[in-house]
Amino acid sequence: MQSASDRHAYPAHWEADVVLRDGGTARIRPITVDDAERLVSFYEQVSDESKYYRFFAPYPRLSAKDVHRFTHHDFVDRVGLAATVGGEFIATVRYDRIGTDGMPASAPADEAEVAFLVQDAHQGRGVASALLEHIGAVARERDIRRFAAEVLPANNKMIKVFTDAGYTQKRSFEDGVVRLEFDLEPTDRSLAVQYAREQRAEARSVQRLLVPGSVAVIGVGRTPGGVGRSVLGNISDAGFTGRLYALNRAFPEDLKELDGVPAHRSMHDIEEQVDLAVVAVPAAYVPDVVAECGEHGVQGLVVLSAGYAESGPDGRERQRELVRQARAYGMRIIGPNAFGVINTSADVRLNASLAPEMPRPGRIGLFAQSGAIGIALLSRLHRRGGGVTGVTGVSTFVSSGNRADVSGNDVLQYWYDDPDTDVALMYLESIGNPRKFNRLARRTAAAKPLVVVQGARHGGAAPQGHAVRATRLPHATVSALLRQAGVIRVDTITELVDAGLLLARQPLPTGPRVAILGNSESLGLLTYDACLSEGLRPLPPLDLTTGASAGDFHEALSHALADETCDAVVVTAIPAIGDASTGDAELAQALRSAAEQVPGKPVLVVHVELGGLAEALSAAASTAPQADRKVPGAQIRPHPFRPLDFQAGNPPEQPDTAQGPTTLIPAYPAAERAVRALAEAVNYAQWRRDAADPGKVPEYEDIDEKGAAQLIGGLLARGQGLTLGTDETCDLLGKYGIDVHRALHAPTPDAAADAARTLGYPVALKATAPHLRHRADLGGVRLDLADEEQLRRAYAELTELFGRPEELRPVVQSMAPRGVDTVVRAVIDPAAGAVLSFGLAGAASQLLGDMAHRLIPVTDREATSIVRSIRTAPLLFGWRGSTPVDTPALEELLLRVSRLVDDHPEVVAVTLEPVVVATHGLSVLGASVRLAPPPARDDLGPRTLPTY
Repeated sequence: MQSASDRHAYPAHWEADVVLRDGGTARIRPITVDDAERLVSFYEQVSDESKYYRFFAPYPRLSAKDVHRFTHHDFVDRVGLAATVGGEFIATVRYDRIGTDGMPASAPADEAEVAFLVQDAHQGRGVASALLEHIGAVARERDIRRFAAEVLPANNKMIKVFTDAGYTQKRSFEDGVVRLEFDLEPTDRSLAVQYAREQRAEARSVQRLLVPGSVAVIGVGRTPGGVGRSVLGNISDAGFTGRLYALNRAFPEDLKELDGVPAHRSMHDIEEQVDLAVVAVPAAYVPDVVAECGEHGVQGLVVLSAGYAESGPDGRERQRELVRQARAYGMRIIGPNAFGVINTSADVRLNASLAPEMPRPGRIGLFAQSGAIGIALLSRLHRRGGGVTGVTGVSTFVSSGNRADVSGNDVLQYWYDDPDTDVALMYLESIGNPRKFNRLARRTAAAKPLVVVQGARHGGAAPQGHAVRATRLPHATVSALLRQAGVIRVDTITELVDAGLLLARQPLPTGPRVAILGNSESLGLLTYDACLSEGLRPLPPLDLTTGASAGDFHEALSHALADETCDAVVVTAIPAIGDASTGDAELAQALRSAAEQVPGKPVLVVHVELGGLAEALSAAASTAPQADRKVPGAQIRPHPFRPLDFQAGNPPEQPDTAQGPTTLIPAYPAAERAVRALAEAVNYAQWRRDAADPGKVPEYEDIDEKGAAQLIGGLLARGQGLTLGTDETCDLLGKYGIDVHRALHAPTPDAAADAARTLGYPVALKATAPHLRHRADLGGVRLDLADEEQLRRAYAELTELFGRPEELRPVVQSMAPRGVDTVVRAVIDPAAGAVLSFGLAGAASQLLGDMAHRLIPVTDREATSIVRSIRTAPLLFGWRGSTPVDTPALEELLLRVSRLVDDHPEVVAVTLEPVVVATHGLSVLGASVRLAPPPARDDLGPRTLPTY
């Protein structure tokens, strides 16, 4: 039991699970008085050399005084942390606050000495780097701003830990000791180092699950059937290249084999190392299984067992305990309630899932939180032709079930530098850490396409079993932010597969110009219309007529690909009847030949009831199943346009690899589906080009950041959260160069007249009651009041229509130049972070949801794009002969609001409405600001696994 500290209660929030460099996990927690025996045992296992490096002298054992000192902390001036595996220490770190004279001190002293000790068996695993991140975060919490460390020159490993951390530091050498001093404030370099270490560690932890050298299936039934026996058969049938074991406590003692697989009653009976355990036992027995696996040194678990958080509160608690137990042994978990994992690499061939057949090898990575959707995705990729059947298959597949530990974020880390994955497809029912997912998605999308479909979008709650951070953002906003990060967002799994097929093996288009050619005028026109609907720029369709030969298709496609006014080509084909008609294989070869001669532009085929062409397009350059050779798990079915024994040449025996054939043309059964996939590719390619030059966050000399901070601090001293008054709002926004047209309260007609005289005519009279605010359509606004008579008459009209002045809350405001009314908002969401939103003001935009969103801080290029990305943007640029408004001034306003929220996270909400953008300049006519203590940002803290 953890004991209280000398001065502060035990800081439980410092406890954290971390992934180490080799993919294993460790738990970091504060050291307490109860850890004396653990500390002594730990020290006894440290080599004499490591002890010498720690204490600068031979130090064979700890004295009772040492043990007391190293286990008694006040958690303020003296703090010790330990990294543990299986409950035992593997490393320790401590800091002691010191004054300018180097002696022990208390606050306000802001420097501390830090020292590490890592067991030799665990050196090289990145333990010290993880501990440095965590002890640094603890120190900052306790107002320590700088660490000092004294290291022997020969202790190169520890010197490297400090120098590689990325902090601003200085080094000196005195009396034979290297002294390092470094500031603890995170820098761009320290965060980059932290993120790089996070990526390597989390990718390695997933690799241990997907590339095991040995697998044990626990819960294998003695008779055919059942989950465990089925998974064992699937692994065996797939040709797993490593060692495989079957386990069941109920096996007879004399049973040595089951279906040709070594059989054991317990993990302890296996003499060799087991890397991965697939658990298929009832939930009540899982804790014992996890303990056995942990004691045997198993590296990871795939838990297929159900009965966890999806079953209710008791199951949720079982799930929490499962994660805690597995991580304590350094293991990561896929599941529980998982469908399993698949790796089609020829070096692995692992099908540790409930899928009865191994998918074809390919370049697409699949992640699904739902087992049912995972089955559907595998089935569609297996069934689809035209670049899929035997051509573009699966590299790896993960179905995470309840996602209690390993999540889509972890799998993204693995796919980022996986040479076998060119395209990532994800079905997500929830995003546990949107801020991190956005960061990882942006980095992944810069290297390879990431296509996401999100289920349960309108359910209002996360699926049972998923731990999800609360967000106040609507789904449309989250979707927009994902697209900003380069994610290709689609709405259905059909669109997910359609986009994946195109992106897997076709080049990205360099623009939106599309050539259309084919043997059906009607199908060409449908494709043309679909292109216009998706925002593409189609060229007039070329009709080759129904009598077109394969040579005609070859010539037309070659000409289109060579045309500099075309960025992509859609070929439409309908079946032709008659002896002289072009065969599927002949047409497929003609299209592939033309694409090979003029590479660099994507080619898609739209076919109507032409199954044979889809298969023929992939047959000659793939491992697609042919009539004379059978691939395990593949079925060949006849279809109306292709005889069963049809062959398109002699396909080479090669999987779909980066070194394999590249001219693989995807085929689609409908023009709309092909064009929608192409449009996603066009948008993604444009994002890639824009991401190469993201722009910069400009500096403005007139911004008073320090003055704003002082004002905010004084206002927050009144309470935890407050909406600012009019004067305070204007003062704060003014610090950032945002001028607000002042509105004067007018509780009586005389007060309105006095306000108008102060401001000067002409003026506007507005009702600011909540039900009338920003609702000019309801008649609560009177504009261009030129004199007192008009003002008093307007005042009387408003009170007659809507009620007494105290209900209307009327204000008088000077008239602004006419222009386009817009709205600018910024909000800090606890899950997604700070978000800037922009749209036109008015009921129509609200009804259509026509708002654009960007994550803060916004760059100058992003400010330009957000203004142009709303559907009503033409109103800003001279629609129907109107005068264009001053969009550069609008973009500057967006950048200033972004800077305000980014510089001061206490500004949790800003609304500027309306912002009237005129031909020259703009006017902010209404503003509100809310302050509150900022939500915690774990993305700036040390690396941790999410707590469940």
